[in-house]
Amino acid sequence: MGEQLPVVSLFSGAGGLDLAVERADGEPLVPGDPGSGLLRVAVATDYNEPALRTLKANFRSAATVSGDIRGISTERLLDAAGMRSEEPVLVVGGPPCTPFSKSGFWLEEKRASRDPNASLLDEYVRVVSDARPEGFVLENVQGLTYKTHKVQFERLLRSLSDLGYNPQWKVLLAADYGVPQLRRRVFVVGRRDGKKFDFPEPSHSGWSERDRTIDASKAPHVTASEAFQGLARGLSDDLDDFVDGQYGSLAAEVPPGQNYLWHTDRYGGRDFFEWRSRYWTFLLRLDPNRPSTTLQAQPGPWVGPFHWENVRAPTGEMRARRLRVDEILRLMSFPDDFKIEGARSDVQRQLGNAVPLELGKAVVRALLSQLGYLERKPTHREVVLA
Repeated sequence: MGEQLPVVSLFSGAGGLDLAVERADGEPLVPGDPGSGLLRVAVATDYNEPALRTLKANFRSAATVSGDIRGISTERLLDAAGMRSEEPVLVVGGPPCTPFSKSGFWLEEKRASRDPNASLLDEYVRVVSDARPEGFVLENVQGLTYKTHKVQFERLLRSLSDLGYNPQWKVLLAADYGVPQLRRRVFVVGRRDGKKFDFPEPSHSGWSERDRTIDASKAPHVTASEAFQGLARGLSDDLDDFVDGQYGSLAAEVPPGQNYLWHTDRYGGRDFFEWRSRYWTFLLRLDPNRPSTTLQAQPGPWVGPFHWENVRAPTGEMRARRLRVDEILRLMSFPDDFKIEGARSDVQRQLGNAVPLELGKAVVRALLSQLGYLERKPTHREVVLA
């Protein structure tokens, strides 16, 4: 292995993009393939202590800087990694997505895009401006592209354009890249040389809530049951893993792939809820024959997706169960041995906010290929035309 190329990671969280960076040249859809180590995370930063402990447990060679990015200079980040401006190959990171997420849209300041955390996009631009990497990858929720946040998004793109990076953006569906999860995220990618970045072509195809057209030339979406192959069944040792309380019996009666709408006057359950009176994820059960819906970072007690199987509670009643950590790792396409630090709520938050490994790998791999660090493989369209 030659000299590893250094990467600066911002808003690192559990390290989904970091993992994608370090495994970018590994085989796609092989979570156990660490790649050759072409890239290394030289320095990572986050304000969340459990997340930093996760980073230290999984990226032992990376320097970590704790604190609010608004108070951390780029020079301090580069010094921690023993680097100077223009030496990082990449800057990667996903500024906290809460200002732009559907979650919390009922809050007036979020609807009006006045959330102070929105300024973190500017901090990302500031580090790119100071560090001058060969390229950058910024990830966020799809909501960043909505009209509600038009001012912030356009300012982000304009600021990166002013630096000469010619930013390109696209909303990608994780399931289209082999992740067993229907998770949409926007990626903004740019190159210091100003050349246009081309996003990777999907490797998989299947129907989603927005697209019923299936490309038969691609592999089918990976289903939840396929993702869970080889894992133990049932509860973990945490008795809080089953869904109980006010809606416990209702959740247990919801069929796989259905949600609270099962218990309305339009479906076969109890006529308990008004039509479309809750979020889609309320009492949502996984469909074993489809990818999972988006995993939530901070779900309420009756917010899914829950497993499609029921388990027997200590009271003897059948109850729906929450996903175990090993199952969540599989739905994020993370390796089974990835270590997550903190309480269960910390684990859920870290993984729910993370970038799925295979999705991140596809984007980083495409950028490395176009920068000349990896041999570029022809696209499916180019093969067909040939």
